[in-house]
Amino acid sequence: MCSFSLESSKIAVIGLGYVGLPLAVEFGKYRTVVGFDINTKRIEALQARHDSTLEVSDDELTEAVHLRFSSVLSDLERCNTYIVTVPTPIDDHKRPDLTPLIKASETIGKVLKRGDVVIYESTVYPGATEEDCVPVLERVSGLKFNLDFFAGYSPERINPGDKTRRLTTITKVTSGSTPEVADFVNDLYASIVTAGTHKASSIRVAEAAKVIENTQRDLNISLINELAVIFNRLGIDTEAVLKAAGTKWNFLPFRPGLVGGHCIGVDPYYLTHKAEAIGYHPQIILAGRRLNDGMGAYVAGQLVKALLKKRIHVQGARVLVMGLTFKENCPDLRNTRVIDVITELRDYGIIVDVHDPWVDVAEAQYEYGITPIAQPQPGAYDGIILAVAHTEFAAVGVQGLRKLGREDHVLYDLKYILPADQSDLRL
Repeated sequence: MCSFSLESSKIAVIGLGYVGLPLAVEFGKYRTVVGFDINTKRIEALQARHDSTLEVSDDELTEAVHLRFSSVLSDLERCNTYIVTVPTPIDDHKRPDLTPLIKASETIGKVLKRGDVVIYESTVYPGATEEDCVPVLERVSGLKFNLDFFAGYSPERINPGDKTRRLTTITKVTSGSTPEVADFVNDLYASIVTAGTHKASSIRVAEAAKVIENTQRDLNISLINELAVIFNRLGIDTEAVLKAAGTKWNFLPFRPGLVGGHCIGVDPYYLTHKAEAIGYHPQIILAGRRLNDGMGAYVAGQLVKALLKKRIHVQGARVLVMGLTFKENCPDLRNTRVIDVITELRDYGIIVDVHDPWVDVAEAQYEYGITPIAQPQPGAYDGIILAVAHTEFAAVGVQGLRKLGREDHVLYDLKYILPADQSDLRL
């Protein structure tokens, strides 16, 4: 049984990205918290009370009076509740990469003590906590699971850039490795989440619930993407169709687009990996993934066709891609599928400029070898793609956007920023 109370818990949040930092800040308003990250530059910036991801304001960081930041292992020794919020990406072969999760578990194992609880928030396949992470904790610490230490799983539901649905206003799923620990984990999150909690019957159930949330969304978007391809061939405006269908009370309001980010474009591969490991080959999930992964090439192909129809020479043409982040009004570049459009256009011999006021230039260079331009050159482009619906782009308006193009150019609105009659192409 857990040997400490909610009141005496000292929390360590391992990984201070889009998920970990808001969690550390919220807990840090009420109880002792160590925010831990191996990125020393990130720690220095947070110690100076600034978050480069813009998920947490400088004022909110200041309000977390019980929170301290560190990259030093010994600062974790006095903690008794460890919450792991590191990324869980996929590799080049679309296979789950648990390296950050395993390394975080090794780090915790070095300071783990009897009675401690380790809670994972990272998205994984069902069974990963107890089958992949717990053995690492046991091996490094020398302690026994559910005898000396315990585990929990509470999947993150952070929506980067969303200032309305935030950590405290989104229902939190919780679970624990014993009934007593499940109660403790649930009570811990209930102390900060005003929207309430849902205590799952097991860690595996909580893991499965998380991974299907984004799988379901991925499949819905893939259906709409396929419909958009069909409607484009029929010469029908997809948005007009969706608006008409949306008048029915139970029609789901999904829109076509590039499916990137740290969740929707990644999580389904965790589920399909586990399914294949137990001898089942998923068909619908992988079909949806293939379709969504191919949308970048489709968009590039549509633009090339439009250029050819205007008798614009494709090789050597200049195209401006407006937006690089995976979603609007957010600096997050993780798994952005805009890169697929850029890569495909360059394969056609097109010169591509990228403009995104939300992006850190050094990060874009490091992640994708792309140097975004500060300001597009007026009258310079044969094609303009509105790839991300940043507020700044909508504010420019159609006249401002058209001024960026040459006398004869193609304006492709991927995000329905403009009315239908103001762009040359829409998805």
